[in-house]
Amino acid sequence: MTRQSASRPLLLPLVPFYRVGLALREWQLRPGSKSIRRLSWPVVSIGNLSTGGSGKTPLTIALANALAGRGLHVDVLSRGYGRNSALSLRVDPNGAAEDFGDEPLEIARAAGVPVYVAAQRYQAGLLAEREGAGEQMGAPARQRAGVHLLDDGFQHRQLHRDIDILLLSRRDLKDHLLPAGNLREALRTARRADVIAVPSDEPELEAEIRARGWRAQIWRLHREMEIPRVEGPVAAFCGIARPEQFFDRLELAGLRLADRFAFPDHHSYTRADLDRVSLGARQAGATVLLTTEKDRARLGAATASLPIQTVPLRIEIEDEKAAIDWLIDGWHGPR
Repeated sequence: MTRQSASRPLLLPLVPFYRVGLALREWQLRPGSKSIRRLSWPVVSIGNLSTGGSGKTPLTIALANALAGRGLHVDVLSRGYGRNSALSLRVDPNGAAEDFGDEPLEIARAAGVPVYVAAQRYQAGLLAEREGAGEQMGAPARQRAGVHLLDDGFQHRQLHRDIDILLLSRRDLKDHLLPAGNLREALRTARRADVIAVPSDEPELEAEIRARGWRAQIWRLHREMEIPRVEGPVAAFCGIARPEQFFDRLELAGLRLADRFAFPDHHSYTRADLDRVSLGARQAGATVLLTTEKDRARLGAATASLPIQTVPLRIEIEDEKAAIDWLIDGWHGPR
């Protein structure tokens, strides 16, 4: 397999130092380490190897909905990246991104299950279990336990998890470690995963995974952007890790993209940002602005002079029933 060149080739000499840091962290999190804490309820982690977007949040939403549909008490634990508070909090779906973080807010709005944020997700889990136990006081004993979904948790190994789900793409197999590339951990750490979730439009990836000796379950994910019907040219803006994917999907769907505006990942928008976007969009002939759900959560009170429409990203698990059956069986005993 030919590896692609590093995203930041000038930083390749720094990769060995990053490897040393990873090795030290691995020693600190060795089996039996006191650094790893357990919650009372099962924990299912959803994560990836790469920095930036891979579909973790839409998959977390899909799993939350599927598990809640089985009658289980489900919550989501998150660090709440980018929020101003260090307190352990339950996310208010009507709240602001600066209080809870954009991704927890998106999940709370889309999944309809409790979402908790804390600097240490163990603390978020304790709060979730206290509140969950109170909410289920009248329920039969078999219904009282719940399950935690750990958002972006593959590297957060200070919290014990019962099942690790890893999102992986061909791009990851050809990437480099930080800071030259985008990988947060070496590819070999995919061996920790119980499930490797791959894009359904990369059918050759499963064979590559098996060739590497990784024995995880394989889930195929179907991604669909719910693109609004808009007549005439549009402009799009976003502050996500891979903005080109968002823009390209809009064009593949047949929209006439008159202009595009990419901001840094997790960017907090100001009125000046939206004024600049609106002005550029108007000059390009666009009458509507499109953005992602994650970006919409970060707009806060900022408004634009053009209408803004949100483009949700939804993920479907191929053969979802079998996947959820396996998941539930997995945290109840050895696989």
